[in-house]
Amino acid sequence: MKKLFLCALLGALCCGCAADTSRRDVDVLIVGGTTSGTSAAIAAARHGVSVLLVEPTPMLGGMLTAQGVSATDGNYSLHSGLWQEFREKLHEHYGGPEALRTGWVSNIQFEPHVADSIFKSLCAAEPQLEVLHGYNLADILHRDSRVTGAEFTDGDGKRLRVKARITIDATDLGDALPMCQTPYRLGMDSCAETGEALAPPQANTILQDLTVVAILKDYGPGADRTIERPAGYDPAEFADCCKRPQGDISPQFMLDYGRLPGGKYMINWPLAGNDEYVDAVELSGREREKALEPARQKTLRFVYYIQHELGLRNLGIADDEFDTPDGLAYLPYHREGRRLDGIVRLTLDDVTDRYGRPDALYRTGISVGDYPVDHHHNCLRDFAPIDFPPVPSFSIPLGSLIPERTENLIVSDKAISVTNLINGSTRLQPVVLLTGQAAGTLAALAVRRGCTPSEVPVREVQRALLAQKAYLVPLYDVHPDDPDFAVLQRIAATGILRMTGEPFHWANRSWFYPEATISAAEFTRGLHEYAPQVAVSNDATPLTATAAAELLRQAGGREITVPDGTQPVTRRVLARMIEQSLDPFAREIDHRGHFIQ
Repeated sequence: MKKLFLCALLGALCCGCAADTSRRDVDVLIVGGTTSGTSAAIAAARHGVSVLLVEPTPMLGGMLTAQGVSATDGNYSLHSGLWQEFREKLHEHYGGPEALRTGWVSNIQFEPHVADSIFKSLCAAEPQLEVLHGYNLADILHRDSRVTGAEFTDGDGKRLRVKARITIDATDLGDALPMCQTPYRLGMDSCAETGEALAPPQANTILQDLTVVAILKDYGPGADRTIERPAGYDPAEFADCCKRPQGDISPQFMLDYGRLPGGKYMINWPLAGNDEYVDAVELSGREREKALEPARQKTLRFVYYIQHELGLRNLGIADDEFDTPDGLAYLPYHREGRRLDGIVRLTLDDVTDRYGRPDALYRTGISVGDYPVDHHHNCLRDFAPIDFPPVPSFSIPLGSLIPERTENLIVSDKAISVTNLINGSTRLQPVVLLTGQAAGTLAALAVRRGCTPSEVPVREVQRALLAQKAYLVPLYDVHPDDPDFAVLQRIAATGILRMTGEPFHWANRSWFYPEATISAAEFTRGLHEYAPQVAVSNDATPLTATAAAELLRQAGGREITVPDGTQPVTRRVLARMIEQSLDPFAREIDHRGHFIQ
């Protein structure tokens, strides 16, 4: 009788556990509704595969929403893919681009809840896409080196077990990587590992400062929204927030840094403000929350300083953005976390010298950015500032999304395979959003092909992105409404016609100069890499169409009709000729950008 009772009890317990675990089976599972996770979900669903997006917070969009960083950095002139689609939705909501130029840190500023509503409407429009909120990642399911899905838990202890053909780690910190024994880096790389002269001699675990963002709202003249004095408050902590070597600024000018539409202000102020150094990446669950609590308290102290010391009592924590106990953003703005060991790793040198590197990673581009290298290290004592060199705009290589050894896992957001130094450029919101679009596209293609992500040809992914009006290379002077947009993107991505990089303030550029002429010397330099039988010329005179056609014939191209053969040919016309004669984009490349014979 006792044995029967124990068996019955055990069976009831097992049934109860099973009842608390729901199971799903999808083509693509996306872990995290972050900036990249949301765009990955939309992109994958638009390719007709079934997608499940699982996000712990009530919002979609990550940095742009749940983390409160609703002032975007960069890509103002790169009207690429879902980034441009998102921006146009903001224009529709607020009444045009000028309505977004409310603060001086960015040309594109908005309320987090508005961005959240845009992302949710885009997701709701995709019948193949389901979104689940309130679930945290508990484990990654895998057999040896092959990922098969993930398991999640909600606040009530219920479990969700998802089997997926492809899983995308779109978490802020690369949380899936240690769960499936996928190698990654954390902290600063050594110069011996990356070859970057600016990297330190020895690797270390130093991360960038993070920020818990507050959104303040103007409640009108006479209002007093001063919060309760936070524990440990000392006004000296923020006394230098308006002091600059070139002259002090007013409190209002400091706040106007992140002024948003709707009478709101984004409090993400790095200089004697609310940045904080916290090393919590390798912690999980409640341990991580506990470690991050000092950053939340610092932001509350800064809010109190703004209200009490600066006298702006009418500015209170917005009551219509984040449903958190303290009213601050759901999650911290992590500028850095784990970084994948991918098929390739993008370095600072790959960006500063894209045509002089052993690997031509620019040829494998799937996402673009134009922001300079920006690191936040003000809160860590005795850290020597890094004098970063100017950089041109750049592309993210496809291989930086794919683990070197783990199969059926794709990584997006800030955990892609880049070095610590260049992470200061690749981490920005528009770049990450576009990287997510590429990750979702890659996942869908792998599902439809029945292969692993690493087996999907680079050019196939790029062709699919071009069909979505997404940039492969960051052409500043060729927009998607140009009738030759796709042609010029394809030819620039072969390197036969090279871009001219230009570091330019906070919005770097890469020019194609479509209406300019080109010398025979310049043309043969790019053509020689594609077809080594073409000798590099020293002829600096403008190339004619007839001479170009002859060089294309020497490269193995088809005979083509030459327009105005004796006249200098423009780079636009030459790009058309190259595509008609050689069709070089049809030639496959590997993940390092080398042409496959």
